[in-house]
Amino acid sequence: MKKLVLFSLTMISSFLLSQKFTVDTLLTDKISIRAIQLWDGKVWYAGTDSKFGFVNLKDKADKKQILLSDKKLQFRTLAQDKADFYTINIESPAYFFKIDKKTLKSETFHTDSAKTAFYDSFVIQSKNLGIAISDPNEDGFPRYFNFNNNKNYELLNYPKYDKGEAHFAASNTNIAMNKGVVWIATGGTKARIFRFSWNYPLHWEVFDTPFVQGTSSKGIYSIDFYSETNGIAVGGDYTKQSENINNIATTNDGGQTWQIQASGQNAGYMTCVKFRPKTNGKEIVAVGDQHISFSSDYGKTWTKISDEKNLYACEWLDKNILILAGKDKIIRLNFD
Repeated sequence: MKKLVLFSLTMISSFLLSQKFTVDTLLTDKISIRAIQLWDGKVWYAGTDSKFGFVNLKDKADKKQILLSDKKLQFRTLAQDKADFYTINIESPAYFFKIDKKTLKSETFHTDSAKTAFYDSFVIQSKNLGIAISDPNEDGFPRYFNFNNNKNYELLNYPKYDKGEAHFAASNTNIAMNKGVVWIATGGTKARIFRFSWNYPLHWEVFDTPFVQGTSSKGIYSIDFYSETNGIAVGGDYTKQSENINNIATTNDGGQTWQIQASGQNAGYMTCVKFRPKTNGKEIVAVGDQHISFSSDYGKTWTKISDEKNLYACEWLDKNILILAGKDKIIRLNFD
């Protein structure tokens, strides 16, 4: 598909001032993609109907898709280490798949058959070090999978969720990781941040936020941390996507306290947020089902830069190339 010049903007943001960008469709398929990874010059994805595959960034004709199961599983997680990709389907039973990067041979290495199993996100720090988070059990304690083959981590201050508090399987980004610190975001009746580091034993801390919350569709959908101290959270209300009150917040102290930004002055519900590389944490992109938005001042002000719809996941390839995926497509935004 030929590249389409979307528009040129003249705005306050130095990034957007007279900038042009193009959108290039990399892949179309009957699939909903909510988790992507970039590796070896390719966009890797996991999606609906047990589909897993890649498309080459330099040659769109170079692509491959496999089925990880004969069941029609829905994948909303995707993680990687040096040798393998990992993904887990939502709903129970939850099958944990490992896919060899070289051969694409897959295997199921763990199964969670608990009726409450619903894995929302999976991140890996390094080989054998990562965590997958599920919605909580009926007793209010979260289900999690400690991805570590070398040491059994003892868990202290195991957090209990409020009734109706859970995670959103939106874009595999309700977890963020930076230099050994892990943050996990919740929504529903409470919108909170859970934090721990990979130092033994694991010690959980839980922080309240001023984020929109109170019903099952409200809360934090995506977080990202530029450093161990500076981070951002976005979300809102999935059922009322135009509402934009208390749906963006930033932290300067590693997630202990959060400051609402641009309340009432943004494009609404957001499902994925990422800091732009090499901008000292100032420039940020956020994606919602109805828009792509950009901030050049650490989330204080936002500009909607596209009305492109049905995008859920986002990842910067480098400072000037943004990969996005969603309903039936993967696209690339190339900024001049």
